[in-house]
Amino acid sequence: MPGLIARAKVGIDAATIEVWDALIDPDRVEQYMFGTRVATDWEVGGPITWSGEWQGNQYEDRGEILEFQPERRLVYTHYSPLSGESDRPENRHTVAIDLASNGMGTTVTLTQDNNQTEETRGHSEANWQSMLDSLKEHLEAGIGPGS
Repeated sequence: MPGLIARAKVGIDAATIEVWDALIDPDRVEQYMFGTRVATDWEVGGPITWSGEWQGNQYEDRGEILEFQPERRLVYTHYSPLSGESDRPENRHTVAIDLASNGMGTTVTLTQDNNQTEETRGHSEANWQSMLDSLKEHLEAGIGPGS
């Protein structure tokens, strides 16, 4: 059962290539994704981890890269030990991030499946929207690597 789908979307005044770079560059991800450090080789089938600190607790979330289409689409699974659930397929989410040029910039659309209740779906949507809003701020402020 796919569960409920969380959705978030933002328009960013930046070229698609710039948005893509911000999505896959670990130094940039850390700047807008709540201090999270991402580690992966971006190869389909390869592992991906996110590590950091949340409310005083160290964490390392993990998943697998499912799709990697430069400047278009990124899809991965995601599991967080902080969920309190065991690391089994039914407790993983699939996150899809799609980029589309909108003439003035880039539209970023994100979906996350397998939310078991309306409450968890709403929580996921709020978190992802916050992250996308932070990505927008990061890019529109012209913050780049080494800034």
